[in-house]
Amino acid sequence: MAKRIDTGEGRAALETVHLADASGVKPPRAALATAVRYLLQLLDEKAPGNSVEVRVPPFGAVQVIQGPRHTRGTPPNVVEMDAATWIAVATGSEPWADAAASGRISASGIRADLSDVLPVRP
Repeated sequence: MAKRIDTGEGRAALETVHLADASGVKPPRAALATAVRYLLQLLDEKAPGNSVEVRVPPFGAVQVIQGPRHTRGTPPNVVEMDAATWIAVATGSEPWADAAASGRISASGIRADLSDVLPVRP
């Protein structure tokens, strides 16, 4: 991740996203992007490594979890989901297993189950 997001800024973005969701309106794109990147940053801090790439397009991606490192092409362990799903599983408002079972998470590779490192709880 390029720019480190301050804790206060990250929490404020999450609050903005949660309030928008509770009101049934679309959250501001800037707040959504900051919330996603902040939670990816927390995941990177909690589970550093290079064996799993977690992607939340178009906002960010991070490599986490100790294990074999890849250097070229698509990593062998990839997790991808939309922003709303990432925020839900990263904050614990939805269990990983439920989101994965519903098909909202695309996970490939033997290390692609993040249930042991989620939620990250900001």
